[in-house]
Amino acid sequence: MLDALWERRALLVSGKGGVGKTTVTAALARAAVASGRRVLLAEVEAASENQDAPSPLGSLVGARASGSQVTEVSPGLSFIRLSAVEGQRLFLQDVLPLRLMADAAMRTRALRRFLEAAPALREMGVLYQMLHLLRRTRPDGSPLHPLCILDLPATGHALAIAALPDALLSVIPGGPIGRSVREGLALLRDPRLTGALLVTLPEPLPVSETLELATAIQRHRIPIAAGVLNRMPDNPFSPDGRAAVARLLDEHGPHLGQRALGRLDRARAAEARLAGNLPAPLVTLPELPASGSELVERLAAHLTRPATVPPAAPSHGRAGARS
Repeated sequence: MLDALWERRALLVSGKGGVGKTTVTAALARAAVASGRRVLLAEVEAASENQDAPSPLGSLVGARASGSQVTEVSPGLSFIRLSAVEGQRLFLQDVLPLRLMADAAMRTRALRRFLEAAPALREMGVLYQMLHLLRRTRPDGSPLHPLCILDLPATGHALAIAALPDALLSVIPGGPIGRSVREGLALLRDPRLTGALLVTLPEPLPVSETLELATAIQRHRIPIAAGVLNRMPDNPFSPDGRAAVARLLDEHGPHLGQRALGRLDRARAAEARLAGNLPAPLVTLPELPASGSELVERLAAHLTRPATVPPAAPSHGRAGARS
């Protein structure tokens, strides 16, 4: 399934705060590079953020703050902070006859205030910069950035990106803005090119919020590539073993380990609910005793390890016999 993810041009990673979304995004980028893909890892710069401020996502992969320019982190992996202002400048540069005119326009205080005050135009700037990066090619015509993995800052931002094309087309259906929005729409809604990854935890409330987000994203026809269930506790019990533990607890009363067992049961129930209701495959990541870049590397190794194939059932018939 992961190979199918890496074949897309853009993966949009979303999820509520506190679910480990940024760590998962970094691990996905590392896993994709380990699988032989060239990856542009991106995050959206906050409106009030200093371009030189430390980046939590960048620090997890060893990237220095780069403003709105692409910087190489390691072979196969580059990093950028998408900026609404830079995207708006690129748009003006494409539609105005001279680059100097675009730069001069962006220095106009009235225009800057207008662009910053309109949320839809801010989202358009972010989308346009991403489109600009995905359009870039090498001398042989191949994409310079075959795969962009974008860490969206919040659930609301994912919905704003999803709703943006329809909102802008209803107001500005033609002209260069309309053409750019339609190009963005073609990218966002093509399941061969784009997929949303929804990160959550194996707990009732985060799972409920993730299913609500999936419904909202689907209304805007953004394809959901996968759910990512993060920090799944290890289950050391077979079904028979778990039943035996339940009988012991019933016979001998409460135990210090009962809270951990309850957490495991809730996690398994949340996993089953998510797998049964999310309209996409589910990737489960283990709970690991690590943090920071070490956790990123361990999760990436988990994602890239070969899938285990269950052993074939022994044959009781003679060789070559058909059932």
